[in-house]
Amino acid sequence: MPDPAPDPAIAFHAHDHAHCCGGLIAEAEAIAASRSVRLTPVRRRVLEILLEEHRALGAYDVLERLARDGFGNQPPVAYRALDFLVDQGLAHRVARLNAFMACTHPGHSHTPAVLICRLCRTVAEAPGSRVRAAIDAEAETAGFAVERTTVEVLGLCPACREGAR
Repeated sequence: MPDPAPDPAIAFHAHDHAHCCGGLIAEAEAIAASRSVRLTPVRRRVLEILLEEHRALGAYDVLERLARDGFGNQPPVAYRALDFLVDQGLAHRVARLNAFMACTHPGHSHTPAVLICRLCRTVAEAPGSRVRAAIDAEAETAGFAVERTTVEVLGLCPACREGAR
């Protein structure tokens, strides 16, 4: 199935961020209901925190925000919620940053290509289906079956590129 066609550039430009959050929260609730899993208040709040900015956040950043909101300050609270969101395809783990980001098109089978600005840490999710196809073809020649792929791309966002000139 081809990747949905979100515009990854939106993360790097000023926009109505409430639109990003509201629509994706509604999608997450529908996905959770369809899978008979619970989007508990803590899980929902963690997703909202990830959606509040187009940045990858570490578990302790999320935990700090949860504590301010009265959800507790024990690391397992954040880690369990983040693990749930990743398992349900509502968030992605960004290994390069040891952090997490909200999935911009949950509920769709896709290969995320995470664009990471190395200066400001802004992240965007771009379609990665063609990269996945190339990886699958190479893996097949080795007899390897790929189960999951996340492509992480390090570079400069438009604002940081402009500032670097």
